[in-house]
Amino acid sequence: MSVSKVSVVGAGGNVGSIVAYSIAMQGLCHEVILVDRDTERAKGKALDMNQAASALRSHSVVRAADSYEDIKDSKIVVITAGFPRKPGMSRDDLLFKNAEIIDEIVENVKKYAPDSILIVVTNPLDTMTYVALKKSGFPKNRVIGMAGILDGARMTHFIYEKLGFGAGQIRATVIGGHGDFMVPLPRYSTVAGVPITDLLIPEELSEIVHLTKNGGAQIVKLLGTSAYFAPGRATAIMVEAILKDSKKIYPCSTLLEGEYGYHDITNGVPVMLGADGAEKIIELQLTPREREMFNKSVKSVQSLLDVLKNSNYFGEEK
Repeated sequence: MSVSKVSVVGAGGNVGSIVAYSIAMQGLCHEVILVDRDTERAKGKALDMNQAASALRSHSVVRAADSYEDIKDSKIVVITAGFPRKPGMSRDDLLFKNAEIIDEIVENVKKYAPDSILIVVTNPLDTMTYVALKKSGFPKNRVIGMAGILDGARMTHFIYEKLGFGAGQIRATVIGGHGDFMVPLPRYSTVAGVPITDLLIPEELSEIVHLTKNGGAQIVKLLGTSAYFAPGRATAIMVEAILKDSKKIYPCSTLLEGEYGYHDITNGVPVMLGADGAEKIIELQLTPREREMFNKSVKSVQSLLDVLKNSNYFGEEK
């Protein structure tokens, strides 16, 4: 076990709780700090998680933060805090509200954990990752958005449902922004090394792509709220890769500076995760059709960033 600290901001919510719980149950670090506006709720969850850790004989200790000062010396800070979209609220309203939240959190991270790696989970994911990057001033390898692991997991499940075999052996790849314009890649998805394009007909592949893109909406419809088990676990996978310096490759939202032909935009692409965060971007060879879908994904993120930039959010001239 690495003697280190991971802080989860927004840990009182469902996703943050699952992230913290997963880390503690695996014993990935010495200390897990729960940061939440409702400190009593955070203390209650910390107590519950500590008792679960004791049952499992995990060495991780969970503690509720009394203030942001408690995140000091964190190796990783996970940001799950944010507003859900409510009736009567426009997408732009949500964008600005969550940007304000990220801004506040990042200011405290800069003050108390300036050497940490940021993992952003707040939606709209790719845009909030860009906000965290610009507001923190951290190098791009230390600000990463969680999306592709979750979307890939959803695609993996739908592949299994279609095939009826290969559980645990399916590897699915999804790049692009976390939203309607994500780019599931059947060509880069396999079952025990066998391309799924050899196992399923085009109509079945199209159905899987459609289900993957609507995987989150399906859960909202059934639960009445957004998913939390899969997003939380996907985030914990990123934490594990960084703490263990595993050099594993996962799709994550990161700043593109010439990769895939784009500059100064965050989007989901395969990256190598290690002790320094997103240590390397892997450039996939895309077909013209895949490239077209990726372009749409980038443009959808750019449109949200343009709203922020045109409001002078980043302190730039209009």
